[in-house]
Amino acid sequence: EVQLQASGGGLVQAGGSLRLSCAASGFTFDDYAIGWFRQAPGKEREGVSCISSSDGSTYYGDSVKGRFTISSDNAKNTVYLQMNSLKPEDTAVYYCAAVGRFGWYYYCSGYPDGMSYWGKGTQVTVSS
Repeated sequence: EVQLQASGGGLVQAGGSLRLSCAASGFTFDDYAIGWFRQAPGKEREGVSCISSSDGSTYYGDSVKGRFTISSDNAKNTVYLQMNSLKPEDTAVYYCAAVGRFGWYYYCSGYPDGMSYWGKGTQVTVSS
């Protein structure tokens, strides 16, 4: 059974940091790209950042470039999202998702419905 377990969300003041974790199981980790998506109330789901487990290549959404860093620990089948300099507009439910390594950038950058597996979300709230 495929499982993606997201954790690490919480409440933080603007300018603060959080680290999200996504623990994956039930599939061959190295054959997939893992990504973070977020959805705020009244807004569409957007791709935040993704990483290819096979070669480490990454994608970042324009709104998080320079502030967020995605990394992967293949030995632990876990992807992390380090979020620094958080802003109130980063407030959302964050989801991790996985898709096969071919075409992942396309899905991450604008077509989240193409992701194969989704975990339950974790709430991130940034207060001003």
